[in-house]
Amino acid sequence: MKKTLLLLIFLISQTFFSQADCSTALSVCGNSNITYSPTGIGAVNESLGGCLISGEHNSIWYKLTIATSGTLTFNLVPNDPNADYDWAVYGPNVACGSLGSPIRCNAATVIGVGAATGLNMTSTITNAAGGSATPYCQYMDVLAGQTYYLYIDNWVGAGSSTTAPFSLAWGGTATLASPFTDPALQPNPFVPPGIPAANPADPREILICASPAVFDFSTLTAGILNGNSNFVVSYHTSQNDALAGTSSITTPITVNTTTIYYYSIHYQDPTNPNNPINFCRQIGPFKFKQGNITALDKTIFACNNNKAGTATFNLNSANVFSGSNIVIKYYPTMANLNAGTGQIINSTQYVSAPGTVYALVTTSEGCSDIAVITLSFFAEFTVNDAIIRSCSMIQNVSMASFDLSSASVTTHAGTIKKYYKSLADAISGSNEILPSTNYISPGGVVYVKVSDENGCYNIAKITLEVIPPVYSQILKDKIICIEDRTVLDAGAGFDGYEWNTGATTQTISGVGVGTYWVKLKTGECISYQTVKVYASDQPVVTSIDISNTTVTINVNGGKAPYKYSMDNVNWQDSNIFSNIQRGDHVIYVKDTYDCEPISISIVVPNLINVITPNGDGINDFIDYSALSNKANLIFTIFDRYGNKIFQADRQNNYKWDGTSGNKKVPTGNYWYSVSWNENDKKNTPFKYTGWVLVKNRE
Repeated sequence: MKKTLLLLIFLISQTFFSQADCSTALSVCGNSNITYSPTGIGAVNESLGGCLISGEHNSIWYKLTIATSGTLTFNLVPNDPNADYDWAVYGPNVACGSLGSPIRCNAATVIGVGAATGLNMTSTITNAAGGSATPYCQYMDVLAGQTYYLYIDNWVGAGSSTTAPFSLAWGGTATLASPFTDPALQPNPFVPPGIPAANPADPREILICASPAVFDFSTLTAGILNGNSNFVVSYHTSQNDALAGTSSITTPITVNTTTIYYYSIHYQDPTNPNNPINFCRQIGPFKFKQGNITALDKTIFACNNNKAGTATFNLNSANVFSGSNIVIKYYPTMANLNAGTGQIINSTQYVSAPGTVYALVTTSEGCSDIAVITLSFFAEFTVNDAIIRSCSMIQNVSMASFDLSSASVTTHAGTIKKYYKSLADAISGSNEILPSTNYISPGGVVYVKVSDENGCYNIAKITLEVIPPVYSQILKDKIICIEDRTVLDAGAGFDGYEWNTGATTQTISGVGVGTYWVKLKTGECISYQTVKVYASDQPVVTSIDISNTTVTINVNGGKAPYKYSMDNVNWQDSNIFSNIQRGDHVIYVKDTYDCEPISISIVVPNLINVITPNGDGINDFIDYSALSNKANLIFTIFDRYGNKIFQADRQNNYKWDGTSGNKKVPTGNYWYSVSWNENDKKNTPFKYTGWVLVKNRE
């Protein structure tokens, strides 16, 4: 209980008992209000002096010590209009038996409602004789460390038996000494023993297992003091003894449930046993109550996570007993409990299948009872595996974007779902997939941890299937002549088409050479298919061989078979033309794509078959100087054995006069060849061969 409540108990207790002699004066602890109803004069009818000449009637004595200097006033108010309170203040620093005259004294007759008296800041008198009507005296200037005695007497007149309590409130700037208001002395609140009674106004109750019982009061001390050093607790059988600190209980005694007992707290200055604050006391009542406790059987629930068959139970959450200062031990069987073996140590993390455990509840007084704790699973909910199919991504057909939250894995309401790449991650709650609505992944599996309102979870597997793209089987790359146009057909059976030309039809026409794409819709999926229209490769004339009147065209590139023509009208499959007249001609070639043909110009030279190099100016030489503008022109003469005997070049102006090494060759037949590269883009090689009869007359 807080310090203020203890002070309240202390103040209330004074209405029942206090000290009526100077030698046993009660110490005033701090500036707290005082309430008291004096009856009788105590053991001694003391000599009072001053205005109090008639002796004691119904009196009480207080001793007060000044903590801080200043002015001191008080207001004493009786609660009965027929009471007449007189008072006197002695000091400073005087002793009982030699008090001397009071420094303030008031015996005014102020009977009636509001018949208050005391010290205030406006009165200028220090003494009011009996019968006067001046209930207040002048305030006191006090110094720290001074002590004073305050005598209060209810003088009610001859023959009157009126007694009435009074309340006294301190005023002024000075403070009165108290260990109970000094946080340096009392840093922690005192804690009263026991628990509150059903009626909070009744004494607190301490449980005992039987009545009567032998009880050791010293077991309460540490709990009451709550770590406040230099304070002492004593125990008493009467409030009078508790206030005076007399007749304390020092050894265990037999207690019962009817007697009220008291504890009394006072400060013990370790350096000054005569320190006035040592005599301040706080007291409180308590009694004993037979405490045969009843532990409650309980059922607790835990999660059968992922159908593990066991759960982790917090046995402490069963709350089998609501009282304090108890020890609870848990056992798996009653036999273990009775034998004190196999105690469940980790009671907050007890892993078990459904069943029962047993709780032994023992109070600090030794009372005990047994409770049965039933272990049950929370109501289970079911989950089911699911499959999600999602369209492949255009940029990577092995991947898809999956909305994991679309998987229907349970019908249980109010669940929370989290998604993980592995079962281990799902169990531990690590590496959650975020965001779960756009999970980019190839086909495979993920795991969803489904938690309900109790925090229990089950795990389901979600299979991810990537819907492969559906492509047109008839849409193929094409080869066309560069000047042609064609039709691209994506094929029937798709739910939609979108070409890069903007067309949304199955086919597009008038398509030239280039790259095209079409988006093909199948259900909700889109496939992206590219198609190319290539220009056909044109054939290339690699060489032309001319032998007398026969022309052979050699071609590669393009796509065979080739066709050949000399007029671009009449075409033949053979690459050989015979009986070609001397002079210039154009050869045309096309391949199987039947595109615009390529053409090449040729010349069939004028053939001279006989020369007579005799100097008469007629048929004296073979002359191919007309071809001197051709690239790489070579004119070579061979004998009938194939031996080269002459090669014409630019120096001899590509002429042969029937000599070899400046000697005339013998009469006979000779072979010759003329080769060159045509002055066209391809530098087409030409080769012309023939024979000549040389007649030398020497």
